[in-house]
Amino acid sequence: MDMNLNGRIALVTGASRGIGYFTALALAKAGAHVIATARTVGGLEELDDAIKAAGGTATLVPFDLTDLPAIDRLGASIFERWGKLDILVANAGILGVISPLAHIEAKVFDKVMLTNVTAMWRLIRSVEPLLTKSDAGRALLLSSGVTNNPRAFWGAYAMSKAAVETMGRIWASETEHTPLKVNLVNPGATRTAMRAQAVPGEDPDTLPHPSAVAEKMLFLASPEMTESGRLFSVRENRFMDFRTPE
Repeated sequence: MDMNLNGRIALVTGASRGIGYFTALALAKAGAHVIATARTVGGLEELDDAIKAAGGTATLVPFDLTDLPAIDRLGASIFERWGKLDILVANAGILGVISPLAHIEAKVFDKVMLTNVTAMWRLIRSVEPLLTKSDAGRALLLSSGVTNNPRAFWGAYAMSKAAVETMGRIWASETEHTPLKVNLVNPGATRTAMRAQAVPGEDPDTLPHPSAVAEKMLFLASPEMTESGRLFSVRENRFMDFRTPE
């Protein structure tokens, strides 16, 4: 489906590789100006080159989401330059370790929660006023199938994504009388560095490419999207009931 996002401003976190990279590229190809954030400068520069080659535009913001004051400054900078935000793709996150709960080091657990949960809340806090200034604000929060189907050894990551899902549903409820639509996205097993870290023996060629997820993101981020407070499964290509394991 061809999407026209001309004139729309999109913020994508974790945009230097994987799902974030290809979603940012797809949004730019559809006409959105992409604000791309990530820790890896080289990856952001590669993204910028790809976006320019496709005729799009981007603003690169290299920083670590664990720098919480920087998230606040990002929202202020977006307001000063554009006065609004039309699309948020909150993709950045970390796996931590695959380990029994009792064996996870406290510093590792804390970093997973800081990156995946606290930074997400801080991001929502920073950009909600900008999204509500849009005529069709759209927020997509990346989730995971392990929230509804908990697996042994995935404890910290699964708990963090369960918190993200709850956060997203609360946010959708709080903004239901505004033009803002907030949805969760479960990309499913995808050919990414995080997946390789989690399942090192898996053949990546058996998994969908991140660009396939990006294609689904375009409609979810478009003004035509009317759903809010829902969980979209890329693998099933439909909205799912939160209580139904996949």
